Amino acid sequence: MAEAALKSWRPLADRMRPRTLAEFVGQTQLLAPGKPLYEAIAARALHSMILWGPPGTGKTTLARLMAAASDAEFIPLSAVQAGIKDIREAVARARQVAAAGNPTVLFLDEVHRFNKAQQDSFLPHVEDGTLVFIGATTENPSFEIVGALLSRARVYVLKSLEAADLKSLLERALADGEHGLGDIGLAIEPEALELLAQAGDGDARRALGMLELAAGLAGAAGGSVITAAQAHEVAAGGRRRFDKGGEQFYDQISALHKAVRGSDPDAALYWYARMIDGGCDPHYLARRVLRMASEDIGLADPRALSIALEAWQAYERLGSPEGDLAIAEAVVYMAVAAKSNAIYTGYGAAQADVERYGTLDVPMQLRNAPTKLMKELGYGSGYRYAHDEPGAFAAGERYLPEGLPDRRYYEPAPRGLELKIGEALARLRERNQNADQSRAKVKPR
Repeated sequence: MAEAALKSWRPLADRMRPRTLAEFVGQTQLLAPGKPLYEAIAARALHSMILWGPPGTGKTTLARLMAAASDAEFIPLSAVQAGIKDIREAVARARQVAAAGNPTVLFLDEVHRFNKAQQDSFLPHVEDGTLVFIGATTENPSFEIVGALLSRARVYVLKSLEAADLKSLLERALADGEHGLGDIGLAIEPEALELLAQAGDGDARRALGMLELAAGLAGAAGGSVITAAQAHEVAAGGRRRFDKGGEQFYDQISALHKAVRGSDPDAALYWYARMIDGGCDPHYLARRVLRMASEDIGLADPRALSIALEAWQAYERLGSPEGDLAIAEAVVYMAVAAKSNAIYTGYGAAQADVERYGTLDVPMQLRNAPTKLMKELGYGSGYRYAHDEPGAFAAGERYLPEGLPDRRYYEPAPRGLELKIGEALARLRERNQNADQSRAKVKPR
């Protein structure tokens, strides 16, 4: 049985690549009858496109099917290895094919790895119809593809495969005697099938790779059934999809921050665990939690900032995995703490006024006067020392520069400690108002 399993050195995922649209699994949002891409393939309407989606969702296969349906020459390139020279050779080949009356599809995998100049090199040949360009990427085309090329190509978004899709694919591979594992005669326990489908994490290539390994274990043991134990062995240690600098990263940190802001500790813990599982640097997460303490909690609960700092320090001393728990504690605290963005919005408003009003002079009474000359010039003259005033508050004193209207940048939220801060500020502002009214009643002589 083991010798039969080695009938081909090609990976099972490559052998099981769909050869017709009917064999394609998933992506019904694009390939169901009536959908634009399905109809384009059926009508042999080739056009340039960007296929954007996670690994193992069928981008390369879909490009091959598009070319085959239109009897087009298919030239595959990988942006990891290809350069301008390869593009020139592909264009030359496309011109030969065009002379014979056939179209050419140039497929570029991982197109986001090409720089701007390399991407621009496609433009004239796409423009004049020498070739149809199909690019595949796991990254957001808005950020990674030059605008000129993006405007000439339609973007199709592929989604991660559902577990049911992967189960169907795995069952087909076990039954297919020509390309799959059908000639081995292996069965699979239902629990093992479910485990491999879940561990595939939406990636057909990954799921088929694990099935091939599990089949090898079963064959080596002389069994005829892939067991749950064997499936667990090949699936153990796998990480969920996560790109430390790409779309997955920014989507997940956004979800984590918004769960904390929305006071949902369960969702916050989930996204934190997802990012740790995916290999995110805990130092980055600790920094982000520190930002949450200032941006979303502020003085509604001043302890949040201390807890965030202490969690970071605990991680510095313990490292992973022990220190991960300290950050998790801080994440939960941020989620359940009283929320206020008063400091965040107030600081933003102050920054906007600095930009708008420019370099306004510091009022004379607020200036520092360390020398005799400066005192003679009036620096610090008229300053009221707040500690010498009733309640340590100089009622009616103004600390903003001339030329800047009165502002209230900081408006405490009616929650947590800021509820009391707001009440205290209201009393002080009332004293200011009364002092202003008293001065207005004093008639100049």
